[in-house]
Amino acid sequence: MTTFDALLPQTPTDGKRTGRIRQKNEELILSAAAEEFARHGYKGTSMNAIALRAGLPKANLHYYFTNKLGLYVEVMRHILDLWDSAFDNLTADDDPATALADYIRTKMEFSRKQPQASKIFAMEVISGCECLSTHFNEDYREWFRGRAAVLQAWSDAGKMDPVDPMHLIFLIWSSTQHYADFSDQIRRITGQRRITKDDFERGTETLTRVILKGCGLTPPH
Repeated sequence: MTTFDALLPQTPTDGKRTGRIRQKNEELILSAAAEEFARHGYKGTSMNAIALRAGLPKANLHYYFTNKLGLYVEVMRHILDLWDSAFDNLTADDDPATALADYIRTKMEFSRKQPQASKIFAMEVISGCECLSTHFNEDYREWFRGRAAVLQAWSDAGKMDPVDPMHLIFLIWSSTQHYADFSDQIRRITGQRRITKDDFERGTETLTRVILKGCGLTPPH
């Protein structure tokens, strides 16, 4: 919204239209920022480069995001919210084979559709996770313990073999994100120009079979 537009009186319709424009611009900026951060890292990325990729004036970026650090943190938060939401509703009453298979597939789909987001996260963690220090707080640790508790409840109830729930979650995270974070390695080893949807499907089936059988579970058909 320009300064002139901000001075205009708004009807409810104007407000809805402004809200849609704001959401669209924020999504555009976040997408462009994710691409730049993935390519050049935090230090190598400028607000000007993000503005150019988004096709917006630099002033628009500062209207929505005050500075580069704020935008970077928001990109990180957006990534983690997407990933974590797929695991939010897990309960002890769920069938573990179905729930774990669904989660593995969802995480693989994130790697296929949003590889840059995964790479940004990987670089941030490797560099020390400083920008995510406020995100990985006690609330997040409590959320993680809640997910692990569900897996432990499945083991305690005899629904699956005893497996350390924390390390099982780490295994799922690392194996599924590998297809995004190390896609260049996979391409070079296989001699392919890109990882295809069929490749992801075979990878999903393999990870599901190996992980579930390691938990004493039969993969759902």
